[in-house]
Amino acid sequence: MISASLVKELREKTGAGMLDCKKALEACDANIEAAIDWLREKGISKAAKKADRIAAEGVSAILVKGNDAVIVEVNSETDFVAKNEEFKTLVNEILEAIISNDPKTNEDVLALQTSEGTVNDQIVAKTSKIGEKLSFRRFTKVSKNDNEAFGEYIHMGGKIAVLTIVENASEEVAKDVAMHAAAMRPTYVRKTDVPTEEVEKERAVLKEQAINEGKPAEIAEKMVEGRIQKYYKEICLEEQPFVKDGDISVATFVKNNGGKILDMIRYEVGEGMQKREENFAEEVAKQLNN
Repeated sequence: MISASLVKELREKTGAGMLDCKKALEACDANIEAAIDWLREKGISKAAKKADRIAAEGVSAILVKGNDAVIVEVNSETDFVAKNEEFKTLVNEILEAIISNDPKTNEDVLALQTSEGTVNDQIVAKTSKIGEKLSFRRFTKVSKNDNEAFGEYIHMGGKIAVLTIVENASEEVAKDVAMHAAAMRPTYVRKTDVPTEEVEKERAVLKEQAINEGKPAEIAEKMVEGRIQKYYKEICLEEQPFVKDGDISVATFVKNNGGKILDMIRYEVGEGMQKREENFAEEVAKQLNN
C-alpha cells in the first residue's frame, strides 16, 4: 500500500500528477528515487509526442555577470506558458549554466549540468509537467574589457531582447543604444558588416526600379548610390537616426559621449519561425483542458 504522504512527497519533488506519482511508486516498490526516474522516463515519452508542435512563442532574456553576458531565446507554444513562473525559472537556469561555462553550440548547451540534471533533462521534464512543447532555440555569449560597457534592454516582457557593447562610454549610453535597436530593428552594426552579395542584390533591384521609372542609365546609377545610403540607414545601427535625437545618427550619439559601438545582438522571439494559426478562444480552451 502506497501512503498518501509518499505520493505527496513525490508530487512536490517532480510536479507530476497524483495518479502518475502513485503509479510510479507502485511500479518502483515505493522507492522514491526510482519513481523519480520512472516519471522522467514517462516525461520523455510525453515530450516526444509534442515534438512536432510549433513552439514560436516564449522569451528572450539576458544575464550579465562582470565582463560576461549571455542572451538566449527559449520557446514555448503559447504566450501563457511564456509568463509561467516555472518557465521563467527554466530560462534563468539555462542562462546561469551558459554564463558559468563556455558552450559553442546548442548541443553543448543542452548537455550542460544544472541543479536538476542537464539542460535537456530540464526541458524534457518541464515539457511533461507544463503540457506543451518547450525548446531552446539560440544563444550568444560575449565578453568585454574593463573599458567597455554592456547595454541590456528587454522589451514587452521578453518579446525582444537587445545586448550591446560600447567602448569608452557608460552603461547608460550602451542601454540607450540597446533601446534604440529594440525599436528600430537594425540587422547589422555598421556598413562593413553587410555582406557584399546582399548589397549587390539591393543595388540591382534599385537600378531596375530607377530604369522602370524611365531614368537614363547614368542617372539611374547616381540614384542607386543615393538609395543605397538610405538602405544602410534602414539596416545598420550606426547609420540610423537616433530615436532620442533624429538630427544625429546612433554612431554620432555614442561618439559624442566619448565612445564607439562594438557589437549589438538583437533577439525577437519567433522571428523567422512558422507561427501557428489559432484564435484566442481556442487557446484559452486548450489551457483550461490541460
